[in-house]
Order: sequence, then C-alpha cells, then structure tokens
Amino acid sequence: MQYFDIFLFALIAVFLVLRLRGVLGRRTGNEKQGPSDIFGRQTHDQDANGAQNEPASKTDNVYRLPDSANGQDAANVPSGTFATLQKIQKSDPNFTQQDFLNGARMAFEMIVEYFAKGDKDGLNPLLSAEVYKNFAAAIDARAEKGEHEETTLVGIKSATIHDASLEGRTAYVTVKFVSEEVSVIRSADGEVVSGDPNKVIEAEDLWTFARNIESRDPNWQLVATETPEEEEAQ
Repeated sequence: MQYFDIFLFALIAVFLVLRLRGVLGRRTGNEKQGPSDIFGRQTHDQDANGAQNEPASKTDNVYRLPDSANGQDAANVPSGTFATLQKIQKSDPNFTQQDFLNGARMAFEMIVEYFAKGDKDGLNPLLSAEVYKNFAAAIDARAEKGEHEETTLVGIKSATIHDASLEGRTAYVTVKFVSEEVSVIRSADGEVVSGDPNKVIEAEDLWTFARNIESRDPNWQLVATETPEEEEAQ
C-alpha cells in the first residue's frame, strides 16, 4: 500500500504538470532596487485605502475580439493590435485570447515564485535563452551576497493584451500585468535589505511571450520584460 500511495501521488503530479502545459500551449504582468527589478517593472506604493500614489496612465481606443465575453481581462485590446490578433488566430485556429491570458497568468505566478526562490530549473522551460541568462545572473548575484528574496503575490488585479506582432512564423504577444505583491530582500542574517514586509506594492509589468505558431510545441516562452514607461519612451 505504501508503494501504491507513492505511485498514485506521482500520477497526480504528472497530470497537473501536463494540464498546466496544455493551458500555456493553447495560448501558450518606490522601493530600493532589488532582484525584482530584473522583471523591468514599475511599482507604486499604496496608501491605507489601497489607492496608488501615482495616477494611472490613459488607455488607448479598444476593440472587442469575438471571444472577449469569456472573461473580464480579455474584454479589450488596443486598436492597433486587433488586426494582428486576427492574423494569429487565422494561422493558429486553436488560439483564443482568453485561454492565452489564462496561461499567461499562470506563467506570471510561476516565474515570480521561481525567481524569488532562486529556482533556475523551474525557470528554464518558461523563458527564452536570453531572458533565462539575465534571470540566472540576478539569482547568482543575489546568492553571492548571501541575500534571499521573500515575495508574496497577493493577487493579479488585471492581465490585458497590450500589443501583438507576427514576424514570419513567430507570434509575439505582450501582456500588461498589474499585480499586488509584498516583496522583501533579506541579508544572510535576516536583516531587511530592501522592501517592506508590511507594505503591499502595486507592480506594473509588460511581458512579451513568443511562439512559433507552425511548431508542434504548443508552449509560449517569455522573451522580454519592460515597464510601461520604457515602452512609451521608445
């Protein structure tokens, strides 16, 4: 019975991993500087009522996709992105905006968690070679200093498609994540190096995922991270 229980748990674990890969495959977001900056994110402190200290940026005109009614996050996309998403859907009939965003949310949670833990093996299949190199270097630098990060993802407030492009056979979809997190970097003796364990910050991320839409591999990979301000300055 002991060996049977182990075998049963192993089957459950394999099922969960395959289910996650399937979701990602079908469609597949001012503290002191710290490891979280590797994401290229913009953060805002919140007051006691949860309000941002900085005003939210204006939004572009938006269009609705046919599948947008399936979820609030999939309701709108920038007008310039609409035609590109239609091309991606035409090339890959399995692509839907809502399923892609569901997978992107899961990937966001996993990548944030793996990076905080310094789990390079967990990050590797989710990132492109270049992004993985940058993340791994940041993890190694943190380890050399004897520091570790404690990150609690309170929740993802929104995940919306910000941009999309189709270059040859490769589709690129940029998602804007707005999340609430508690992030602290501690020294080897447990002292806080940066962050505040009692403060929730709102973080804005622009993450770009890519996939060869003619490939049998259904998985999307994170290929770039930046802040909304960096994107607007380009």
